[in-house]
Amino acid sequence: MTSSSPRLVVVGQIVGAFGVRGEVRVRSFTSDPETLFSLGTLLNAQGEALITPLRTRPLGDLFGVISSEVRSREDWEALRGTLLHAPRAGLPALEDEEVYVADLIGCEVRHVDGRLIGVVIDAPNFGAGDLLEIRPEGGGAFFLPFTRECVPDIDLEGRRLVISPPEAFLPESLHRQAGEGDTNL
Repeated sequence: MTSSSPRLVVVGQIVGAFGVRGEVRVRSFTSDPETLFSLGTLLNAQGEALITPLRTRPLGDLFGVISSEVRSREDWEALRGTLLHAPRAGLPALEDEEVYVADLIGCEVRHVDGRLIGVVIDAPNFGAGDLLEIRPEGGGAFFLPFTRECVPDIDLEGRRLVISPPEAFLPESLHRQAGEGDTNL
């Protein structure tokens, strides 16, 4: 993908082939799973077309998809695990208090007292809730719960998050030293 290419957001994943007629099984990562198929052609990480949905049908928590890209069962199986992307600009508008994970990546993270904490490098959910993965300058990454209590201010235009977690949630190297004065933002 070149710098003039649109920014891509992961929206789903190829799970494998389905049946013998060239159908592919897809897992949707969108909040309303069927929204995935209204995003148009789904791309690989390089921005190349993988799936242009013609027909879809639910298969439990997955979908069977007939695509205009004709591939054999073996071709779809070879693509198992491939992440599906859509251009960020084509995603639906969000409600208040909602953000796309892709918009958080690269944001500076500051503590409410002004300390520079690091940069967001990911926002995973391992099943127990959304997290921010933050990489401090010169240190190893750590996770912080992505909640209103821990992240009270999100400024996407300014590319900055302000956090207010319990001090124990921060790596020891980022703990406030006794006697440090407050610095306001």
